Amino acid sequence: MYDYYLDGKDNFQVDRDAVAQVEAAMPEIRQLARENRAFLRRAVRYMARQGIRQFIDIGSGLPTAGNTHEIARQVVADARVVYVDNDPMVFTHGSALLATDENTTVATGDMRRPEEVLANPESKRLIDFAQPVGVLLIAMIHFIPLDERERIMGHLHDVLSPGSHITATHVTTDGHSAEAVAQIERVYATTPTPIYFRGHAEIARFFDGLDLVEPGLVTIDAWRPDPDDPAPPATRWLYGAVGRKP
Repeated sequence: MYDYYLDGKDNFQVDRDAVAQVEAAMPEIRQLARENRAFLRRAVRYMARQGIRQFIDIGSGLPTAGNTHEIARQVVADARVVYVDNDPMVFTHGSALLATDENTTVATGDMRRPEEVLANPESKRLIDFAQPVGVLLIAMIHFIPLDERERIMGHLHDVLSPGSHITATHVTTDGHSAEAVAQIERVYATTPTPIYFRGHAEIARFFDGLDLVEPGLVTIDAWRPDPDDPAPPATRWLYGAVGRKP
């Protein structure tokens, strides 16, 4: 579905049908997807400028313009990146795209099993967990039920070394129609990945134990906007933040 939001070619009719239902409730969904990618670019640049030289992009999706490794290398020429996704199509496409890149790889893994993601041989080959790591969970944590939040986020926090950063975005109920939210949740409930819209306070709990980088947890249009890399007009459907492990 996300590939189709970004006008990609690697999707199926069932994805397109589901997107049509989401668009009925959230007409700006494609704009939201591009806004989310713009936040990813800004967050990766920020982390790289703080000295992060290795990244794990969990739930990375299919390769598209402005991949994490491309953005990171604008700042750190030898940045190492592991893309992780549970979709075999992502593994196939990503592996072909990155076949000649020694510092970038694709691994199969599921965010809901973070111990497997971090212990994956491809992750261990490129990532030195004794050094700070930048972890991306872009448009991912809203797929985590609240009763799994502490286990998943706690494991990531415990394994990462001090100075590591976690960045994430999450859809919100704040400022939006309860009817629209309910309609989108119903659509996703028919897929393997139900989605959970939440308010600011609940989303903030995903960053427990981390020091939030200014301006904190805000709608992504307000997180360090970059006039040299403008985002589409704000939808304010997503909160985003970057947290640093002290």
